[in-house]
Amino acid sequence: MSLLNALVARGPLILAEHQAPGGRDFTHATQKILSKIPPDNSKLTYAWEQYLFHYISEGGFVYLVMANDSAGRKMPFTFLVELQRKFTELPSSSSAALSSTPAYGLQGTFSPVIASLMHTYNTSPPIDEVARAQAELNQVKDIMVQNVEQILNRGERIELLVDKTDTMATQATAFRRGARTVRRQMWWRNSKVLGLSVLVALVLLYIIVAQFCGAALQCGA
Repeated sequence: MSLLNALVARGPLILAEHQAPGGRDFTHATQKILSKIPPDNSKLTYAWEQYLFHYISEGGFVYLVMANDSAGRKMPFTFLVELQRKFTELPSSSSAALSSTPAYGLQGTFSPVIASLMHTYNTSPPIDEVARAQAELNQVKDIMVQNVEQILNRGERIELLVDKTDTMATQATAFRRGARTVRRQMWWRNSKVLGLSVLVALVLLYIIVAQFCGAALQCGA
């Protein structure tokens, strides 16, 4: 399954959403991304772990889909173009008509449309739709890819990453402890080498002096 979650939002306000059954809950992640999308028209991809969050922002509405990295970008953006077309065909899809619609106000009517479209594109995406959407995507010269962490302000975080961050912190602590142990071992090894070198030098010096002065080192006798 390539497409895992899709939604239509007005700014940061989600109007309708569908998530593939059995998957992780990425609600907080999508909310964070929606809050960072600029109000002007744009197309962008955000990368996080093995997942890609693709979106099209146009006319005050955001069409977003979360997909596996293996899906690439062509198919998800083709899906978004089709999702946008179906949404704009709704009788009351204008910004003015939906200005007072609450969060998930279209969940009952448009979520099944998202679910059906996701199923189609996860099983056998229509070839003609792919070709049509590709012509539109050719107008976009560069779809930037950014890491989710780069769009967050300092001090902000996605709570879904807490477990991973804790694990990384534990690993970092273990690494520092291991590094200190290695440094101690290297210090003792260097000290032993230095001590042995000094001892060998003294023995060599004694041997050289003994050849001229005797074993008792009585050079003046």
